Amino acid sequence: MTAKPVTLGVISDTHGLLRPEAVEALRGSDRILHAGDVGALEILEALAKIAPVTAVRGNVDTASWPRALPETEVVEAGGVSIYILHDRGRLDLKPEAAGFRVLVYGHSHQPKMEEKNGVLYFNPGSAGPRRFHLPVSVGRLTIGAGKVEAELVELKI
Repeated sequence: MTAKPVTLGVISDTHGLLRPEAVEALRGSDRILHAGDVGALEILEALAKIAPVTAVRGNVDTASWPRALPETEVVEAGGVSIYILHDRGRLDLKPEAAGFRVLVYGHSHQPKMEEKNGVLYFNPGSAGPRRFHLPVSVGRLTIGAGKVEAELVELKI
């Protein structure tokens, strides 16, 4: 019997704004990964009503409450190891050598997914205030039988 695929909602750079469109796009997730720049504790509380949340601290998370958030986090889902941090430029390990299949990050506000050395580098973009001409987006990772499917979801706002 094969295990049911695991769906991870991926969000970043909310900067204190959780749009209803983002909430809707994340519904049905088994877990939500927040790649930093949360901006307000209420964001994590609202996301936790959808699914359990794993979050890391971003560079704008400087108030006292986010000090409890780690700078990096590791999640295991569907037999796949995922490394989460806010700013990819601060990566201090080789994900492929460390056994990670996915690297989730934020910071740039630019949605992006690319495969390098067997590792999926996945940035869901920014779900918070629109920055410049960039889209407002979240992401979804579906993991089953050791395979990872990634999707960027542009929010219609």
